[in-house]
Formats: sequence, structure tokens, C-alpha cells
Amino acid sequence: MIEELHLRSLGVIDEATIRLGPGLTVVTGETGAGKTMLLTGLSLVMGGRAEGSMVRGSADRADVDGQWLIAEGTAVAAAVEELGGAVDRSDEGIQVILGRTVSGTGRSKAFAGGRSVPASALAELTAGLVTVHGQSDQLQLKDTRNQRALLDRFAGQELTEVLVDFSAALARLRQAERERDELLAQRQEREREAVLLRHGIEEIAAVQPESGEDASLKQQASALANVTDLLEAMGSAHQSLTGGDGGLDSALDLLVKASRDLDRAAGFDASVRPLQDSLGRVMDELSVLAGEVAHYAATLDADPARLAEVEERRRQVNELMRRYGPRLDDVLEWWKNAEESVSQVDGAHERLAALDEEISLLTDRVRAGALEVTAKRTSAASTFATRITDELQELAMPDAQVTIDIESTDDLAAMTVHGADTVTMLLTPHSGSDPRPLGSGASGGELSRLMLAIEVVLAGVGTTPTFVFDEVDAGIGGRVAVEVGRRLARLARTAQVIVVTHLPQVAAFGDSHVVVTKDSAGQVTSSSVVTVEGPDRVKELVRMLSGLEDSESGARHATELLQLAESERSAN
Repeated sequence: MIEELHLRSLGVIDEATIRLGPGLTVVTGETGAGKTMLLTGLSLVMGGRAEGSMVRGSADRADVDGQWLIAEGTAVAAAVEELGGAVDRSDEGIQVILGRTVSGTGRSKAFAGGRSVPASALAELTAGLVTVHGQSDQLQLKDTRNQRALLDRFAGQELTEVLVDFSAALARLRQAERERDELLAQRQEREREAVLLRHGIEEIAAVQPESGEDASLKQQASALANVTDLLEAMGSAHQSLTGGDGGLDSALDLLVKASRDLDRAAGFDASVRPLQDSLGRVMDELSVLAGEVAHYAATLDADPARLAEVEERRRQVNELMRRYGPRLDDVLEWWKNAEESVSQVDGAHERLAALDEEISLLTDRVRAGALEVTAKRTSAASTFATRITDELQELAMPDAQVTIDIESTDDLAAMTVHGADTVTMLLTPHSGSDPRPLGSGASGGELSRLMLAIEVVLAGVGTTPTFVFDEVDAGIGGRVAVEVGRRLARLARTAQVIVVTHLPQVAAFGDSHVVVTKDSAGQVTSSSVVTVEGPDRVKELVRMLSGLEDSESGARHATELLQLAESERSAN
């Protein structure tokens, strides 16, 4: 439950603290005293929209802090700690503090357990802690989507589980249908592209080029075209290395002579011996080189047929490079990518067949799921409508009748994640009248009572620990107001209920009564929010009844209301 709400520089409120307890807390005060600012503050710490106009004119910013006491094991505490915030554990439970600041420019900061968090985190943390209802909720009640959501809340976990399975199947069906449509839309264009790719693939595959082959072929062609000059050059080189018929000393002859000279020198000085060894190694290497030159010369052959073959191969490779290059590696990369693209096009046929099969299975699953969702809703709708009707009859609408109409579609395209149903709540306000959709004809007072009746019913099946009502009693009075107070008190037996009200008949049923007033300067200060008891509470009820705080008849009426409320509590 909410233990405390502290506000500073928020609207007309200079600074105020409202302490809250279990049961029914009623908040009253004169018009403009700032009662609704308390709910504005609560909205802020629940992640609601922040606006600069909320900040009191003389201040730079507004601050709101909310203190919750939650049960051990509640996911909220773990979530706050996961966000880096701190919580306070005691025998009574876990204390969590959530906060919000709003600047005059409308920028805001949110805090959970003293740690800065996104405002959206506050909304997530408080989603299961507080249900807030105001006059805008009465208007939302006219929307069939909200009516469906209320029915689903009543149906509970059993329907939720079915809806989760249904929505997952529907989402996958939509995804599979989109993928199939995209494949079909692209297939004709991609198949035309594949025809061109296949032609290129066939051209390249016929040649089977290899990386670096263009350079190798160029070298081979040059050698074959100049074989006579090569033979002459290699023969001359071999003669220079090893000697021949020219009469000139060869390199090898000169090295042999040098070796003899070094050998003679070594006889005089042994230190020359390493030089002779080095010369020996040079002579060995020269012999090997001469052999390699001779071997290369032996491979040379003036073969015009081979030259023509190499030139033809070069022409084929160069043609591929002209079309798919400019480099041979570019040709090879194009070849690889083209084969992958064609493979994808070829595989699209198989993918389409698989998608068609999956869509067929998912369609059956979605239709079956939609029927199950409808069956769960239909089963819950009868009980929900009966209980709401019972509550309305206790709220001075003795002949009222609520029915819930569920209209389903078998058009898959019209289905949403919420199923195939349009849920419409119908109200027959009195005998002899026709059932009317809530969106056409229900008065403000009827909607107020209907909203309260629904929350009382939902409280019996839900787990929300706190309900907040902002003038839910608008448009009603007299005996109906007494019944509203009685119903709120009954709701407060299982949950914390906070009600901002202008009706003394409702205020009398509060377990705690908080009064908000303005001082002579028009401000709401820390001393302006007080919990009243005894004579002070009677005085506030008299003000609400007649505006005459010293009226003796008003005091008797106020006392009578308090006694009625007390007798209700005692009887239950």
C-alpha cells in the first residue's frame, strides 16, 4: 500500500505530506484547495506525463516522493534493486521510495530507491500496485476496447494464457504471410536476374579461370614469342659461366685459377685458408647455376601451336575480365556471388512451399485459438455481467441490468492480438427500457456507478493492492451517494482505497479522513493537509453538507452519517 505522499511546489501546493493507511481514506476540501494535485503527484511518481505548468509559479521545480510498503517476495522490490536502487526491509514488509522532479521547462527526472531511472521504469514498477480511476475513465468505459480489457481482467489467468498462445500464433502467421508476399513480389524480377546470372556463370565456368592466371599466361606468351632470342641469350650465359669454343676464359676458369693462387698463398700464410674455402663455395654455386641455365635452355622449344594455345587462353581470360572484371579476382568474386544469388532464387521455390505449409498450419492454429478465446470470454461474460448487475442494484439502480455482447469474426485479417471478438457492454438502466451500449446514452451518474460496480467486482478476482478514485461520485447524490460510500467501504476490506470526494455521504464511510485547505495567501502548506477525527471530522462533513460549519442540524446529519458508516463496519 501507499504509506505517504510528499509534494513540494506542485500547483497550488507549496509543501504538503499526506499519510495514508489501510482501508478507505477519503480526501476532501474546498474547490481549488488542491485535492486533485495529490492525484497529480501520484500520477507523476507512477510515471505519468510531466508538464512545466505543474510547477508552482515561484519555484524552479516541483518534487514528489511516494513511499510504498509492499509484501516480501513482491517483484517490485527485486526490480528496484535490479535498477540499482535501495529498499528498506523490516518485519512489516519492504519499504520502497519512488520520486519525480519536474522543472519549469517540463523536463523531469525519475528516481527509484534513490537511483535515477527512466520515467517509464516508474510506470512499470507501479503498474501492479495502483489502479487509478477518474472521470476520464468513465469516458474510456464507453470504448469497446476498454470494455474488452475489463472482461479479460475478470476472466483472469486462464484466458490470459490462451491469449498469449493465440497472439504468438497470430504474430508468426502475419510474419510468414509477409515473407511469402515479399518472395512472390520479388520472384519475377529475381528470376529475370537469375537468367542473366546463369549466362555469366556458364561463360566463366566454361573457361574455369584461376587466380593469378592472367599474369602467368602473359609470361608464357612472352617466352614462346621470343624463344629464338631466349635460346641465344641463355646459350651465351652458359658459355660465359662454363667456357666454350670462343677461347675466352669462362667465369669458372677464372675461379679455378684464383683457387690455385689462393692455395699457393695459403702455403705461406695459413690465415688465407678461409678465403680459399669461401671461393670453393662460390665455385659450387656457380656450377649449380650453370646447370639450371642449361636446364632452362633445354626446355625452350619453338612451338607455334603452343603459342597459339596460350594466346587463345589469354583472349578468353581477358574477355571475362572485360565483362566481369576489371581484374581476374573480380571475375572470380562475381562468379561466386552469382552462384549464391542463383542458389537463393532456386531455393525460393522450396521456401515458398515451406511457407505455404506453415501458413496453412498456423491458420488452423489461429482459428482454433480464436474460438478458445471466444469461449473463455463468453463463459466469463455471463458471470461478470451478473455480478455487475448485482452491484448496480445495490447502488440504487434496482432495475438495472448489464449484459455483455460478444461478436466474433472468422476473417483472419480482422483478428488482432486480442482475438476475434468485439466486446460490447449493454446497460438497461430501468425496467421497460431497451439495452443500450455504454457509448450511447449512459449518463455521467450511471457511468460513475457502473465504473464503481465493475471495480468492486474486479477487486474480488484481482490482486491490485491500492485503488484510487478521483470524484468517482460525480453526478450523483442523496441515497445513491450513501450506497457509493458503502460500496467503497466494502472494497476497502480487501484493498487500500483512496477517494477524492465532494460528497459527505461518501466521506462518512472513510476509515481515515484527510482534509486539504488553503491558507490566507492561497497556498497549501504542510499544515494544510490534516487528518481529522471526532468534532473536526463532523465539522468538515457539516461544511460539505451545507457550507455552514456551525449548523446544529448539519452536525446532527453529519453525526448520523458517521454512525451509519460505523454500523456498516461493525456489521461486517
